[in-house]
Amino acid sequence: MKLPKLILSNDIIQVYQKQLGQWDNLNHLIVCRKTKKACIVDPFDGSFWEDFCQDNNFQIEQVWLTHSHWDHIKGVEALVNSTVFSPVVRCHELEQQRGYNAEYVQWWSHNEHSFETCVIGELEFSVHCTPGHTPGHVVFIGNGIVISGDCLFLRSCGRTDLLGGDAGKQRASLKYLQTIFTHISGTNLVVPGHQYQLQDGTTPTVMELSKVINSNEALMAIEDDDKWASLPFLSFDDDLAAKARRQEAQQS
Repeated sequence: MKLPKLILSNDIIQVYQKQLGQWDNLNHLIVCRKTKKACIVDPFDGSFWEDFCQDNNFQIEQVWLTHSHWDHIKGVEALVNSTVFSPVVRCHELEQQRGYNAEYVQWWSHNEHSFETCVIGELEFSVHCTPGHTPGHVVFIGNGIVISGDCLFLRSCGRTDLLGGDAGKQRASLKYLQTIFTHISGTNLVVPGHQYQLQDGTTPTVMELSKVINSNEALMAIEDDDKWASLPFLSFDDDLAAKARRQEAQQS
């Protein structure tokens, strides 16, 4: 398997990116340059990241989850059960609304559309609670990077028709992020949870924030009711949506 791509590197931070799995998942490894302490965001393959970090003398101390869909937590168990590392796993407690309640998780508990601070080594990030794709979805911002998970893709945003999804909350979360974005540099790199094709046929995995703000279809629709309602990617007529309807019926 090919090595992950180094997408950000300077005196304080390194960020590695790797596409893993059949759902085009993008995994991100944050490394504090000074301490070599590392955090993996949404691990799809825990063994892959364990091997890579061992080979590079990185110490995986934390696992951060943007949300609890299976393709974003698939590799967590392997890291929790690692004989090499003993990472702390963090997730927002609102994900428990969709049934995720792993005993080893340490829960963030801040309100929707607010943030807490988290630290890896000497690096500080803000953890923004951005519900919509799931009840407790979070976005990580700091040190020149925006790890947006499935709240915000480069062209669009995550679907809202799965268990715990809410199109109204997704719209509000994008409005919230839009406000946050006015206070950070447009040169920040946005890295989403999946690699999807843009309108021009390209499939980038990284994009500067200024370009995302000016081209993202979801962000450009949030102030217009008709445009928002007509977005084609908020819901789909597929097996996943049917499963979500059955799950919601069982809960009611």
